[in-house]
Amino acid sequence: MSLETDLPAEESPSDEVELFEPVAASGRLVPGLHLVATPIGNMRDITQRALDTLRTADLVACEDTRHSGMLLKYHDIRARLISLNEHNEAQRIPQLLDHVRQGGSVALISDAGMPTVSDPGQRLVGAAVAAGLHVEGIPGPSAVLTALAASGLPTTPFYFGGFLPHKKGARTTELTAALQRDCTSVFFESPYRLVDTLAILADAAPDRRVVVARELTKKFEEFKRGPASILLTYYQTKTPKGEITLLIAPVDPPKWLTW
Repeated sequence: MSLETDLPAEESPSDEVELFEPVAASGRLVPGLHLVATPIGNMRDITQRALDTLRTADLVACEDTRHSGMLLKYHDIRARLISLNEHNEAQRIPQLLDHVRQGGSVALISDAGMPTVSDPGQRLVGAAVAAGLHVEGIPGPSAVLTALAASGLPTTPFYFGGFLPHKKGARTTELTAALQRDCTSVFFESPYRLVDTLAILADAAPDRRVVVARELTKKFEEFKRGPASILLTYYQTKTPKGEITLLIAPVDPPKWLTW
């Protein structure tokens, strides 16, 4: 998820580390792997503890050094950045674990939200735990919980399925399962596939309550709530843009749900 900013994309706040270079442990932060939640849109949505961790970690591992660099510059933080994404995570793991074993600290962030949740980092965390190293989470923004809390749908329990599949057949299978659940289902969806997804829902259950949470915490944040058929009609006439969280009501909603 992208960050809302007035900074030009080509600027960067720190010396990016495209190739991993060994770094001496500074001792400024507890040795270990620190998972830091970052803003999902509005750059001010970050905790003081998260900022302190990013300032004091020996290394900040992130999906995109330029993207994360803009966040760090906004908060006047100079950090040693190293890329960790779906393409290089396996190669980064032994390097980062060696640094932690030597008493070093690594802060792991994603482009937005909590690392490892529909983002890279799961394998790194698993490897750190298996190696007996210190792992801790620094909580913060979450598109899933923000959308769920403001949706008007039941919040406990809920199901989170990550990004819906690209292929229509697999997506239809996932949505069919969601329509049969006795809890609210939450997914991430691309704006380019939202209309097709709503069409699948409207065909299977036209009256099912659905919520489209779009551009959360940003200037043009939008919540659209209503039956699947109504939301389909709306987005057929108004092209959806930005990051989208899709919520589907349970098959048997509580009596208090009256909208």
